[in-house]
Amino acid sequence: MDHYDPEAAPAPAEWLALDESERILLIEQYHRDARIRLPKSARHLHAVIHAIVENQLALEDQTIVRSTLELLMKDGLTRHDAVHAIGSVLAEHVYDVLHKEGAATDAHAPYYAALKQLTVEKWRDG
Repeated sequence: MDHYDPEAAPAPAEWLALDESERILLIEQYHRDARIRLPKSARHLHAVIHAIVENQLALEDQTIVRSTLELLMKDGLTRHDAVHAIGSVLAEHVYDVLHKEGAATDAHAPYYAALKQLTVEKWRDG
């Protein structure tokens, strides 16, 4: 794989065969080439979140992430914006996990529940 385009799903096997650092570099390169302005301090983190969402979309057991992406796109978001919307839920979930005491039985359950509640309107409203 020599480039990344968030508007086209990467082939799962090809995407997952890449090293994580290669995935992140491809995403950073896409944003640079597309001249998408990001705060300098957030560029790498933005690419990391993109990579995590793309990883989830490529994994067979992540049907909730794929169905959320499909629903958001059906409701009018571009694939790139849908990845951002899912990434915003992911970032919030990571923050919560890092700041809550005591481990949940299923640490992914709150993330999946939040994805089920995600709508275009909720994402646009922030």
